[in-house]
Amino acid sequence: MAQTEQVKAPNKEKEQTLKFQPLGARVLLRRLEEVEKLRGGIILPDNAKKKQEQAEVVAIGTGKKDKAGNLIPIPVKVGDIVLMEKYSGQEITLHDIEYVIVRADELIAIIEK
Repeated sequence: MAQTEQVKAPNKEKEQTLKFQPLGARVLLRRLEEVEKLRGGIILPDNAKKKQEQAEVVAIGTGKKDKAGNLIPIPVKVGDIVLMEKYSGQEITLHDIEYVIVRADELIAIIEK
């Protein structure tokens, strides 16, 4: 079953809600925040930080079909923490929040706590 992300936009007149539904075997992710300080207390500027490979699943598509027409479900669910390839996917910004859309086969692992 596909999951949609509802993004609330800050608006002075009224709040707008945008529903976002990835298509096919795509997954909408939000990168987890990276720690900004090093051991010695040095704070890194934004351009010196590396891209975070861990992300939270925000929405999933319907999956893809095999040659026989059977639906292959996406192996993650909303709320899962996943490990993704460093430079995979398409980065998008919705209402000042940064997301990444990746294909489900670009996900490397599910991280369990």
